[in-house]
Amino acid sequence: MATSDGDVAAHAVCDAVLGAAAIGDLGTFFPSSDPQWNGVRSMDLVARCVTMVFDRGYDISNVDVTIVAQSVMVAPHRDDMKAELARAVRLAPMNVSVKATTTDGLGWIGAGEGLAAFAVVNLTR
Repeated sequence: MATSDGDVAAHAVCDAVLGAAAIGDLGTFFPSSDPQWNGVRSMDLVARCVTMVFDRGYDISNVDVTIVAQSVMVAPHRDDMKAELARAVRLAPMNVSVKATTTDGLGWIGAGEGLAAFAVVNLTR
């Protein structure tokens, strides 16, 4: 996904999945201080988070991701990102949205010093 394995989008989805089930966040289960998680694929983390919420009786109905970046172009990768995320969350790509926006040059994102992502996940029982 994206320019690497889509870490920022995948991590946002992890936090959204875990948060929607009110069971914690990415750092709760996969702390960056634990060396066992160094180098793990972000999509593998998404899949693990999805399994955790499924094991608690939830189903995911849709995923919506917004990437905020100034210089990283999402459009050429959008379909691949949707497909990868859809596989990881066990949904059809039509139930996964990936979109992007910029800050129009404002702030550290606008200066090209980083990017951010936000995700919303709807769960049902």
